[in-house]
Amino acid sequence: MSCTFVYIDALFLVQADEEPVDQKKLLESICQSNCAKPKNGYEECVKRISGDDTGTMHCTGQYFDYLACVDKCVAPKLFGKLE
Repeated sequence: MSCTFVYIDALFLVQADEEPVDQKKLLESICQSNCAKPKNGYEECVKRISGDDTGTMHCTGQYFDYLACVDKCVAPKLFGKLE
């Protein structure tokens, strides 16, 4: 059984007979390591409010900070690949 590979670019490699991989999800997983500080801030907030029974405390701001960091890393890489 032989495998034929198609190079999309230097970062991504897919087999010719397979479905393409969602590039955004792949880039997000790569970029998550660049956003350790906002992710740690979010995780610390979650720990801090874990005992809140009132439901008034939340970590929405920290979560959005983390997502913004990932999006900022992904955007130039992703939009550079669109045709």
